[in-house]
Amino acid sequence: MKKYIISAGIILSGFYANAQILAPVKWAYASKRLNKNEAVILVKATIEKGWHIYSQNVADGGPAKTALVFTKSDEYSLVNKPTEPKPLKKYEKAFDMDVTYFENTVVFQQRVKLVKDQPVINGTISYMACSNKECLPPEDIAFSVSVK
Repeated sequence: MKKYIISAGIILSGFYANAQILAPVKWAYASKRLNKNEAVILVKATIEKGWHIYSQNVADGGPAKTALVFTKSDEYSLVNKPTEPKPLKKYEKAFDMDVTYFENTVVFQQRVKLVKDQPVINGTISYMACSNKECLPPEDIAFSVSVK
């Protein structure tokens, strides 16, 4: 009987731990061919109400900025740097500075020059999500997008 009670306690503690995992940002990826030799990679963040992620252009000394890093490949080359829409801006006491950030949704874009006809583009998104109560540790998410 004692084994069953201990086993049940371990199982229930696992369910409780899973319930505590926060994931306020969901990511989606797509590509749009612009012409025979160029495409744009679209990286969309959908952010839960009350949360935000930071711009790619946060000053040093602040929170972890969002960064898109593309894997080098002989199938494509990057054209300039990833772009983003105009972010919101506010003073954050925790960082003692003005920060730029996004709420709700944001789409980052990266133009690519195609060397092969239908490349697969791989990369990683690094970001940090915060609410007005807490910040989650920075996270890296790998992605893969086919250009058709």
